[in-house]
Amino acid sequence: MKKILVATVISAVFIGIAVWFLFAQKFEDTKREKSVYTINALDLIKEFQQNDSIANKKYAEKIMTVIGIVTEVESADITVNIKMGDTTNGSYVIFAFQQQNVNDSKTIKEGDKVSIKGSCSGGAYSKILETEFITFKRCALNK
Repeated sequence: MKKILVATVISAVFIGIAVWFLFAQKFEDTKREKSVYTINALDLIKEFQQNDSIANKKYAEKIMTVIGIVTEVESADITVNIKMGDTTNGSYVIFAFQQQNVNDSKTIKEGDKVSIKGSCSGGAYSKILETEFITFKRCALNK
């Protein structure tokens, strides 16, 4: 019984350290990171539509530069999300900007052709919306 208690306490400590590390992790400014891939937004959407499992393995957690036409800008108080979408089927790529790059993102308007660098979180198909969506985090506008 005592061994189980000790093992449980040790496990809890290691789990706590792992969780703290994940939440306290700092990331470099994406502007300074080198892109592993550069791709057109519509080509990226098509690749995920063809086989999102293979595309997720290829792109997930990679720094990428995506070039395309902005189809929607979602502004909140301190954040901005930019979408590049396929207007024929509603599928889209959405970019969440890093805090230090939000001011650059506020200059973007629908219809602008932009180049955005970010870390690909992956993509999925929504059966409810019948669309493919690909999310990016820690984004920055390429100038």
